[in-house]
Amino acid sequence: MTRSELITALAQRFPQLVQQDAELAVREILGAITTSLVQGGRTEIRGFGTFELNYRQPRLGRNPKTGQQVTVSGKFSPHFKAGKELRELVQKAGQAA
Repeated sequence: MTRSELITALAQRFPQLVQQDAELAVREILGAITTSLVQGGRTEIRGFGTFELNYRQPRLGRNPKTGQQVTVSGKFSPHFKAGKELRELVQKAGQAA
C-alpha cells in the first residue's frame, strides 16, 4: 500500500474526513515518527510495532565494478520491529493461504 492508497482508504473508512484531512493526518503521523527517529528516539505503537534506529558498524566493503576494497563508515539506519499482535495476524493469514 502506498501513501496515497492509505490516504484514500482512510478517507473512505471515515466519511467525515475529507481527502485533505486524511492526507494531513497521515502526513502528521509519519512526520512525528520521522522526527522521533531523527532526534535519536524511538516510536512504539502498541499492537503494531516499534520504529527505532540500529547502528551499523564500520566495515570493509568491495566496489562491485572494480573489486577494490573500500571502507564503509558506520551509520544509523531506521528499523521496524513488528509487535506481537501484528506478527500473530500475519501468521494466521499465512496459514490460511
